[in-house]
Amino acid sequence: MQGSALRALERIRIVLVGTQHPRNIGSAARALKAMGFGAIHLVAPEKFPHADATALAAGADDLLDGAQIRPTLAEAVAGCTLVLGSTATQRAVPMPELSPREAAARLLEASRYGDVALVFGPERSGLENTELQRCHASVCIPTDPDFSSLNLAQAVQVLAYELRLAAMAQEGLDAARPPPDACPPATHDAMERFFAHLDQALHAIDFHKGRSGMTVMRRLRRLFLRTAPDERELRMLHGILADAQRMARLAGAKKVP
Repeated sequence: MQGSALRALERIRIVLVGTQHPRNIGSAARALKAMGFGAIHLVAPEKFPHADATALAAGADDLLDGAQIRPTLAEAVAGCTLVLGSTATQRAVPMPELSPREAAARLLEASRYGDVALVFGPERSGLENTELQRCHASVCIPTDPDFSSLNLAQAVQVLAYELRLAAMAQEGLDAARPPPDACPPATHDAMERFFAHLDQALHAIDFHKGRSGMTVMRRLRRLFLRTAPDERELRMLHGILADAQRMARLAGAKKVP
């Protein structure tokens, strides 16, 4: 029987976004099963189910049969309190960058409170900037800069191995039980609702002064994802935004002759 820390792997979603080659899905499933994972999550795969995926799974057919398939990344990571995106290089979206070992430790720690996700992009292009904006941090495997190409399934194997090592190191430490009175971090979808509310409030108070608010919102997303507010803190922030919107409406009403 697996200990509590190894069972925490069940709360770590491995998400493949827009996978183009079914053989990579099969190879990734095989890598995950070997490291003790019981599920694989797919976002809009180009070809799945497929005989090539089954052939390369080499016995991990149960992961393919039970694959959780979603049309969007937002749906695949709904309910997660931490989302990390695997990327070969730092993209145009500035964000914290973790090593595989750092990412494994952070994912395992956050899994004490609920589901977390590790996201991989398509083979040709990796995660898009809009997808990375949904992540708290990126994960980069340190490869030789003269030859940094890693197959998708190989990247999955490296990070799944680091996660298993981290879980094994925590066996016997009761890592799966949250501290007493702990309030869980806000989930990914709760954060997205907050960002929508924040954007509305900024427009209501005319913060942008007629300019595009995209850059400001990107920076605010990084700020709040970095601080990882819990559910109580998020309710407080919603209250502040609602008050700001109400004051803006009152001020606007007073200006009407």
